[in-house]
Amino acid sequence: MEEVQRHSVHTLVFRSLKRSHDFFVSNQSILNLEADEKTEKMRYSVKARDSYGPIFDRVAAVEQEKKKADYFGKSTEHTESKGNEMALVPSSQSNNNTNESTSSSALLSIPQSFSQSQQQLIPKKPSSIPKPKWHAPWKLYRVISGHLGWVRCVAVEPGNEWFATGAADRVIKIWDLASGKLKLSLTGHVSTVRGLAISPRHPYLFSCGEDRQVKCWDLEYNKVVRHYHGHLSAVYSMSLHPTLDVLVTAGRDSTARIWDMRTKANIHTLCGHTNTIASVVTQAANPQIITGSHDSTVRLWDLAAGKSMCTLTNHKKSVRGVVLHPTLYMFASASPDNIKQWRCPEGNFVQNLSGHNTIVNCMAVNSEGVLVSGGDNGSMHFWDWRTGYNFQRIQASVQPGSMDSEAGIFSMIFDQSGSRLITTEADKTIKIYREDDEASESSHPVNWKPDIIKRRKY
Repeated sequence: MEEVQRHSVHTLVFRSLKRSHDFFVSNQSILNLEADEKTEKMRYSVKARDSYGPIFDRVAAVEQEKKKADYFGKSTEHTESKGNEMALVPSSQSNNNTNESTSSSALLSIPQSFSQSQQQLIPKKPSSIPKPKWHAPWKLYRVISGHLGWVRCVAVEPGNEWFATGAADRVIKIWDLASGKLKLSLTGHVSTVRGLAISPRHPYLFSCGEDRQVKCWDLEYNKVVRHYHGHLSAVYSMSLHPTLDVLVTAGRDSTARIWDMRTKANIHTLCGHTNTIASVVTQAANPQIITGSHDSTVRLWDLAAGKSMCTLTNHKKSVRGVVLHPTLYMFASASPDNIKQWRCPEGNFVQNLSGHNTIVNCMAVNSEGVLVSGGDNGSMHFWDWRTGYNFQRIQASVQPGSMDSEAGIFSMIFDQSGSRLITTEADKTIKIYREDDEASESSHPVNWKPDIIKRRKY
């Protein structure tokens, strides 16, 4: 028995390709689709049906209803009732007395679909766009210094007495909201702190950072009580579910992980994004989790199934900020091309907010309908949520001794009352803004010119 010669997989694959080529090379260029009239006609019909199918159906329905109207208007017929159905009978089988009554009833009952289709064809009157609500302009009233690096994140306590910030100096600092004084410093991270979340039901503060760590701090003892291990790279954003004891974290490994706060178990790992997830938010209603990523998409997730419900691909550049409206069932996503508003739960597009032409790192919105976007160049734009009207623009000034390039805004949040806006910036400061009490509608009028083409009514 002679030994079978062994070949490498590479040799066998190319030998198979060569055999296939030699087998089919004689049939090359025999079938000429361009010369086949029947195939060409079929190709055009499929293309037309794919592109203009609804228009063809609408035209056919209108023609059919028109024939019905002509038939009932010019010929004489009557109907025989059988149960709930209407049966048309030719006029030669009926007398003249029944003709008049039945033809009139037929005209009243049957052509309803015709009238409906005609109503659909009537062009709708352009919707009137509501005028934006007047909002008082905002002004800077406090600057807080204390961090030794870029201040990357901020969270406000549910009781509205203090707020926490995390920075590139690896320290979490807790500040008194009323006075702006430092109350506490928490050390434990070994790299930049990128996300903070404060539980409304437990005395817990959660933090995440570029050291891949997710920590749970017990604020009664001011120490770490739990670690959540699993992320493969830096963790950039986190959010607490408002009703469940569930924590959601996301970051540079392109995944969002759902943790049980008590047991530290990784319940779900949400996979689907192809680049860094920069922002994650949670809400009690569906979709319960929304993520924005550097792959230019926004994904809506089903928390129970741990799967993506919908992917929004309208953005052309990285989505670094996602924010939920506190009272409306809506959310907004920010990208250098546009800020876009969406309606839950399907993620229906509402309108574009155009004009903030920079890298938008963060957004915040209060119950009064004031949406604020913060840019990487230190610019802040204030918008009316309902109409998308940009009523104010602020250029944050850097601290003395800082470079102009350190004017970036990394995060922002409204306090629980919505009357104060806290921003964290690249010049190592925390700035607090509030409304100008002396402003009025006469001193700061609404200079509004709506763009009907780009805006939608909702």
